Amino acid sequence: MIPFNKPPYTGSEDKYLLEAARSSAIAGDGAFSKKCEQWFELSLNVKKTLLTPNCTQALEMAAILIDIQPGDEVIMPSYTFVSTANAFVLRGAKVVFVDIRRDTMNIDETKIDAAITGKTKAIVVVHYAGVACEMDSIMRLANDKGLFVIEDAAQGMMSSYNGKALGTIGHIGAYSFHETKNYTSGGEGGLLIINDPKFVERAEIIREKGTNRSKFFRGMIDKYSWVDVGSSYLPSDIQAAYLWGQLENADYINGKRLELWSLYYEELSSIAEKGLIELPCIPNDCTHNAHMFYIKVANLEVRTDLIRYLKENNIMAVFHYIPLHSAEAGKKFGTFSGEDLYTTVESERLVRLPLFFSLEPQQVIKVCSYINSFFA
Repeated sequence: MIPFNKPPYTGSEDKYLLEAARSSAIAGDGAFSKKCEQWFELSLNVKKTLLTPNCTQALEMAAILIDIQPGDEVIMPSYTFVSTANAFVLRGAKVVFVDIRRDTMNIDETKIDAAITGKTKAIVVVHYAGVACEMDSIMRLANDKGLFVIEDAAQGMMSSYNGKALGTIGHIGAYSFHETKNYTSGGEGGLLIINDPKFVERAEIIREKGTNRSKFFRGMIDKYSWVDVGSSYLPSDIQAAYLWGQLENADYINGKRLELWSLYYEELSSIAEKGLIELPCIPNDCTHNAHMFYIKVANLEVRTDLIRYLKENNIMAVFHYIPLHSAEAGKKFGTFSGEDLYTTVESERLVRLPLFFSLEPQQVIKVCSYINSFFA
């Protein structure tokens, strides 16, 4: 069986996990946590990054930082994971879903303006498959309207837009280190990326259960106390140690994935040219990270048949999100702005193929040969 995913593992993680386990401090903000955050701050050229237990909690922190209140509206695509919406719904916001672009599966930047009302507080963009949204026009609109932009870049580490790393363009960004992502901190993990300096001090407080404990550890105050709302948003140093082993090999992991992605594209180009499938679109201003290789087939029926056919031949392929606006909670906590031209129909056509760090080129060729035989 060729699985859909295997968590990335380079071999460097072992020694750091052991080092962390044998240290005298394995709670949050330990030595490896600091190493990882410094790596991101230098690599991304940002003011502050903070590791979190997962990307969901990074988004929850973003909602608190921009002071989401009951009744506020937050614009986002419906084609995304539930965490994108839940982070803001938990603060009492109403979610306003906007249609996606057919080519990239990202939020349609031309539909956002019509969704803005006097209650709109923020635009949440989701960089699907590590391919950037049209950030220039989105940031211009947000600045004109006085709105915050939150980048859900869960899939976007090592991707960029016009030379800027995803997660560093809006006011706040978030990465995921779940085991399905290109890099993991032991199965779960996340990163809050703070691009607006005014959020830095409060982010540390929120992350430390609403206390000024970070200042205490830096020797800036003689005792710490409860000063704001917050929760426990710190991962253990064991998680950070695992992640550090991956960050040391970040370019190698990225290069390997890009090679596999390109091989998929090459092997499936002939049936794409015949109009039997569509291949991923990477706009000229985007550098992607090969997070995902998907194809689009004619319709839901063909997708169901193809996934079944591949499974019968020991290949695990999957579809992706059920659009949030069609879900029970989506109807309760949100509304769809405008017409659903592409969100539902394009989501029903999409098939995700196996792509992970330890996947071998011959396995990619095998997957492609079965897809070619299915359409033959």
